[in-house]
Amino acid sequence: MPHLLLAAADPMDHVLPHGRGYRLFGFELTNHLEMLLVSALLLAVVLPIAARQRGLVPRGLRNFLEAILQFIREEVARPALGKHTDRLVPFLWTTFFLILTANLLGMIPLGAVGTTLDRHLAHVGGTATGNIMVTGGLAVCAFLFIHVAGMRAQGVGRYWHSFFFGHSPVWMAPLMVPLEIIGMLVKPFALAVRLFANMVAGHIVLAMIVSFAVIGVEQAARGSAAWYGVTVVSVLGAAALSILELFVAFLQAYIFTFLTALFVGAGLHAEH
Repeated sequence: MPHLLLAAADPMDHVLPHGRGYRLFGFELTNHLEMLLVSALLLAVVLPIAARQRGLVPRGLRNFLEAILQFIREEVARPALGKHTDRLVPFLWTTFFLILTANLLGMIPLGAVGTTLDRHLAHVGGTATGNIMVTGGLAVCAFLFIHVAGMRAQGVGRYWHSFFFGHSPVWMAPLMVPLEIIGMLVKPFALAVRLFANMVAGHIVLAMIVSFAVIGVEQAARGSAAWYGVTVVSVLGAAALSILELFVAFLQAYIFTFLTALFVGAGLHAEH
């Protein structure tokens, strides 16, 4: 009987990264890295097309994208970045749309159905942001951006002096420097873990619910009519959770962008 590989004996099979059998620039390509590259390519194609629309009044896709861009610039970036907003907001735009696209593509069950499907092909697709290495890479980019923006705004010497000491006397350096280093490392760590944990948790729960639906179908086919109810409840639960996952996809992209803007804003001003 055809079944969902998503709901196999190990529901984590859908969540964990899998090698795709070939290498890119010397690195083994996994399904998560593959989907991250697809997300970047999709944005590189779609956004320029939307930007080329003619007319003073935006419509369709351009109208949708401009509303998001305007919101991020005015409600997320400007309160934190102030006069530096227009110079720094492109990074925040890029971060938001890349994470959002990867989140949404991860909801598409590519290669998930069928027993005749080769298991290698079954691992096409997946949630790139459900991989700690991917979210860690995004966090490292944010980490570098935070400190480079701060050094450009204040100057290298002043930035690191205010970062480590602020208004504290020099004799407190043995206490302040280790604390500031820990705080500096905690920020990207929090960005990476928050995004990873929220994205992977939803997919694990969804895989477990669908596994109950598959078990219900198999048991009902063997004559256990009571399992039909389990299947119906599981399918309805999976549909409801998928709607919640759609909301989470937008929310987590927003939170990552919002926190990055706050961290950058703190580094732009010596008093912070």
